[in-house]
Amino acid sequence: MTNSYREDFPILLRDDTIYFDNAATSQRPRQVTEAMRRFDETCNANPMRGLYRWSIEATEQYEQARSDAAELIGAADSREIVFTRNTTESINLAAYSYGLNFLKEGDEIVVSVMEHHSNLLPWQMVSRQTGARLVFLEPEADGTLTEQELLSKITPRTRLVAIGHVSNVLGVTNPVKRIAEIAHQNGALVLVDGAQSTPHMPVNVQELGADFYAFSGHKMLGPMGIGALYARKELLEEMPPFLSGGEMIEYVSRESATYAEIPHKFEAGTVNASGAAGLSAAIHYLKNVGFYTIRETEERLTARLMKGLQELPYITIYGSQDSKKHCGIVTFNIEGCHPHDVASVLDSEQVAIRAGHHCAQPLMKFLGVGSTARASLYFYNTEEEVDRFLDKISKVRGWLGY
Repeated sequence: MTNSYREDFPILLRDDTIYFDNAATSQRPRQVTEAMRRFDETCNANPMRGLYRWSIEATEQYEQARSDAAELIGAADSREIVFTRNTTESINLAAYSYGLNFLKEGDEIVVSVMEHHSNLLPWQMVSRQTGARLVFLEPEADGTLTEQELLSKITPRTRLVAIGHVSNVLGVTNPVKRIAEIAHQNGALVLVDGAQSTPHMPVNVQELGADFYAFSGHKMLGPMGIGALYARKELLEEMPPFLSGGEMIEYVSRESATYAEIPHKFEAGTVNASGAAGLSAAIHYLKNVGFYTIRETEERLTARLMKGLQELPYITIYGSQDSKKHCGIVTFNIEGCHPHDVASVLDSEQVAIRAGHHCAQPLMKFLGVGSTARASLYFYNTEEEVDRFLDKISKVRGWLGY
């Protein structure tokens, strides 16, 4: 089946490489790189600092990107979007600015064992410094979180639940809306790691009940170095700045300072304005493709990929055996073959996958493995690529001497 979107991605046309590492970083269409080039060539100036035309145009583009991001995830106000470098920085912003200032000894922070390290290490830091206690949600073998598990772990002692919307290893979509309902009933807030969900499905933070929501541009067709933290306006207004310096202030004396209005008090220093222009273009591209098309393509390709892997008796697939519950992510191991060797051999055959612990070592321990191989798909991949991948996978054991 022909995939017309591939023509927009120059890197996919350069050779026959099969790129199945989209959960780490997606490729960028020419519309995104052209938007960044236009910014650099027509209005490369510091936003919000100059009264001349280039700076004003840069400010307009930067704030338009903020509005686009707010609309993408259903935020009520564009001022609820703080631009960061990526999901990791967004979660750290919440941890340092909210966690260290509003959590205390005796409070509980609920996370799952499936979390990416970016949504675990910041809360470990908060726990150490405040005395708050980490509580872990334990999934079933297929990665699902049961109602009983949620009700037993989210209690009146819970002050924050930090949960990934989609697991970057198992591909399971967590019941964030239900988690938020239980958390709010207990007086707790909810932070959602949306790194793996924002590129693949429609998101509305208000419908989900998210108090914080973090995502990265580079996983959703945008450039590296630009991401965002959504937080409800009243939370941002109460939280102190994460970083101090230029642009995030209203007035500075020798002894003190007053901070700028939200969201600017969280965006110290010169911002990544060309990256914001690229993110804006990526959002428009995703909307033009449509999340229905993205989901339908991923489900079709994932079903084909999993069926082929399930026919090989020496392969273990982690998570659900239902391909529709993987969000384009298929994590597996080949009996007798180290995942790093699998990835290296496949690279020699022009296949790019990820191997290792995927920044999710507690989950690896839960699964009883040290590392795994992971193939992750996106809407610009093709059935022909899946078939070529399966053909090469069937030969890996032989190539490695098994």
